[in-house]
Amino acid sequence: MAAAAPPPKKKDKPEPVFPLNLNVGVMGHVDSGKTSVVKALSTTLSTASLDKAPESKARGMTLDLGFSSFNVPLPDHVKPGPAFDADELQFTLVDCPGHASLIRTIIGGAQIIDLMVLVVDVVKGMQTQTAECLVIGEITTDDLIVCFNKVDMLPEAERADAIAKATKRLRAQLATSKFRDAPVVACAACVGGEKVAAVSAEDKASKRRAEPVVNQSLGLDDLVEMLRRRARVPERDEAGPFFFAIDHCFPIRGQGTVVTGTALRGACRANDVVELPELGLEKKVKSMQMFRKAVKSIRCGDRAGLCLAQLDA
Repeated sequence: MAAAAPPPKKKDKPEPVFPLNLNVGVMGHVDSGKTSVVKALSTTLSTASLDKAPESKARGMTLDLGFSSFNVPLPDHVKPGPAFDADELQFTLVDCPGHASLIRTIIGGAQIIDLMVLVVDVVKGMQTQTAECLVIGEITTDDLIVCFNKVDMLPEAERADAIAKATKRLRAQLATSKFRDAPVVACAACVGGEKVAAVSAEDKASKRRAEPVVNQSLGLDDLVEMLRRRARVPERDEAGPFFFAIDHCFPIRGQGTVVTGTALRGACRANDVVELPELGLEKKVKSMQMFRKAVKSIRCGDRAGLCLAQLDA
């Protein structure tokens, strides 16, 4: 009798390849409509996004960094690599506060961005925090896109002339900076007001309503196309020690604590042991996710959540 053939070995499932990720800092003066722009663009929300904190909702303004993302087809000028999907490009939007008292929070977000979108109220033009964000941009990035928001507030018959005049004034104000040739895109993240954008974004994210409020916008396709044109494969330090900038954390009963943030250097895999210098602790990474998708590893530039075992938040 012939011996039975051994059962075939189970093949390990290949680790999914994720899109190239670019971190886009969205900055501007308070009430310029930054969060409305982010809401209108985003398709995937993190646990820290769109002013979810009760304090932000109560005060009606962004008080902390918010994170969300959307994907687009990979531009022809960006060559695919072995580390990312050849078909898609992911933009992680870093929604930064616009109030002067939160400048330290803005700087915390600036260190993780690859390019910057400066949102300017087209009616009010450059304001105090707009100039401060430009200073931060000068230090942290070489790539800037200016987004004139709220163009729906301009009379339609006069809109083109008003945008041209606003652009001319902006060029004069940027003449001595490295952003003198920065591209300008005019849009309205939410036609009719930002409260409509807030309701619409919550409906789109939660899918709880059968007929969500429609958020009408102008010019956002032009902004997305400009982001695609300016996309470049950034230099990433994956060989150095793993540095992870933590911005939020929350406990999960029976699992540990999830810390969310951005990898600034190196790489990390599930089951690695990481050090928390401020606490003087070393903890094991039980699992990790990138925008609600389980992954086995992350690398420099990735936005992720790490579940750390036996850690109290």
